[in-house]
Amino acid sequence: MAKYHHGDLPAALRSATAELIAENGPSGFSLREVARRAGVSHAAPAHHFGDTEGLLTSLAAEGYQTLADAMEEAAEGVDDAMERMRRIGASYVRVARENPGHFAVMIQNDLVCGDDPTLLEHSIRAYTALQGTMEMVRDQLNPDLDIDTASTFCWASIQGLVSLAPKLSDVAEDTGTKRTPLDELVDEFARYMVEGMAAR
Repeated sequence: MAKYHHGDLPAALRSATAELIAENGPSGFSLREVARRAGVSHAAPAHHFGDTEGLLTSLAAEGYQTLADAMEEAAEGVDDAMERMRRIGASYVRVARENPGHFAVMIQNDLVCGDDPTLLEHSIRAYTALQGTMEMVRDQLNPDLDIDTASTFCWASIQGLVSLAPKLSDVAEDTGTKRTPLDELVDEFARYMVEGMAAR
């Protein structure tokens, strides 16, 4: 069991929640079990988050903040649409794999309060990073590209890669580059996306 530092109790409770959800799924936890896992009073989660929805909303917001930070960093200073798509896709898959408990909640809107300001702020930041990549594809390759449709399709496709990820080896192939099958798949994802959106 992880040891939690309670200098920031809400963060410790989110960590315990993410751990439990990664193990058992979104339905496999309770506020009481979160408190037990974090080593605090059973009333602590309700005190800080109100109820289960409040805790899961905070967890999702934290996940989107991590994702948005990673996607913005991946996109920064990249002027080529294909390379930016590759980096955006790789950052999304990496964050999702490193934070399975967060992502299990982030993709289920019925578990969270969709109007929460912090959740909205960070989810919009992540989506905006993806939209910026679609705008680059439009500017470089297809002036008629529908940005909203392309962004939606791209997001769904990246999440599909996340779903496939557990089936792919983490072991790097013996090519001298230390690249894994998932790395190769992300590169192919970027190529198919960008070439498919280019003007005919």
